[in-house]
Amino acid sequence: MQLRRGRRHPLAAVTRFVFYRDAAFWLGCAAYTANRWAFKAHLPGAFLRSHFNDLWLVPCALPLVLWMHDRMGWRADGPPRGDEVLAHLAGWSVLFEWIGPWYVPWATADPWDVACYAVGAIGAWLWWRRRCAAAVEP
Repeated sequence: MQLRRGRRHPLAAVTRFVFYRDAAFWLGCAAYTANRWAFKAHLPGAFLRSHFNDLWLVPCALPLVLWMHDRMGWRADGPPRGDEVLAHLAGWSVLFEWIGPWYVPWATADPWDVACYAVGAIGAWLWWRRRCAAAVEP
């Protein structure tokens, strides 16, 4: 599994990361949906109303974005790398918490949202690294 420019990803021979089959992706999508349509309406708590779904931004969105990048030949095979996670976290934070509130009247800039994006990003990155480390071990 080579990068289309001739370079190889260090884990490419060991495991192929299938973005839409990742457990973190499906767990995040299920948790987001359950909170959006069931928990938030029936359970008290500001965290469920304001920040719980922000935890799932990176685990849910990044695999799909990187899958598109992979299909276009813009990245090597393998799970999301730390630099990819960090770059998308920074980009989405700026877009959703700085640019968005300037142009979308009902949007609110909230630094706690960025903190939740970061916690979700760290959790997803650790999951992806653990998954790959388990695949490398004999």
